[in-house]
Amino acid sequence: MKLPLSKYVWFDGKYVLTEKAQVPITTHALHYGTSIFEGIRAYWNGKNLNVFRLDEHVKRFRKSGQFYNITLHFSDQEITDAVIGICKKNKITKSCYIRPFYFIGDYGINLHVTEKAPTNVAIFTFPFGDLFNKNGITAGVVSWRKFSDMSTPPQAKMGGNYLNSIIATQEAKRNGFDEAILLDHNGNVSEAPGENIFIVRNAQLVTPSLASSALEGITRDAVIKIAKDLDIDVVERDITRSELTISDEIFLTGTAAEITPIVLMDSQQIGNGKPGDITQKMMQEYHNIVMSKNDDYTHWLTEVY
Repeated sequence: MKLPLSKYVWFDGKYVLTEKAQVPITTHALHYGTSIFEGIRAYWNGKNLNVFRLDEHVKRFRKSGQFYNITLHFSDQEITDAVIGICKKNKITKSCYIRPFYFIGDYGINLHVTEKAPTNVAIFTFPFGDLFNKNGITAGVVSWRKFSDMSTPPQAKMGGNYLNSIIATQEAKRNGFDEAILLDHNGNVSEAPGENIFIVRNAQLVTPSLASSALEGITRDAVIKIAKDLDIDVVERDITRSELTISDEIFLTGTAAEITPIVLMDSQQIGNGKPGDITQKMMQEYHNIVMSKNDDYTHWLTEVY
């Protein structure tokens, strides 16, 4: 899928034309997946462009590389300024997706990556609407398991980690589903390829704990905080596969997916086949927050202009 990329990208501290941001074929990340990335959304509300939870994204951006001793040679403030700057440079006045990433550069085929390995940093953006149908999608559990801390850190947003997501998505699509659900190494629910998962049972909101190899998602965290503020009981615990199909409601959370209802799980209808009451409430609250219509959460927004 060709993206409608902005005219300029931020590359190693400078704004350059997109077609000028090039790397050699010996770039280590191309061979071994040694890249770190974030997905960030910014929302245009008719008056300003607001970046959602920018501070949290920038902090995780750095921490992901630290798992592998990959150095980000820019301060958090410089990355923050660059994210805002790339939106300004491209004069963005519509909701968009922002992708910062850094990676091991021209390092040959050496697998001994150290803090001294050369890295490059880039940030690009493009207009972005809904990733999924907000009226609800279908999902199915796939045979591939989510990797765990026994093999590689699940909390690092590394490019190589998402091969697991790609193969899971391929299986789900072959089976006729919109999205995949992965189980952890114990056979409990972990997450979707690019999203966290929540179920609703008896008016209680339940999501897998981080011990299930689920990513500590920023949107996941936002939903937990919002739910608690709304006096909705939230529990982090193991979710068995069989619990999915008897849930009252199911939804996914993620920067790209935002809050997306699942209305059919493993070919079985969830609830009445439409987004449930709690799901709808969370979707509305989330929309109000990102569109700067809820004063209680303005600290989650960073104005661009």
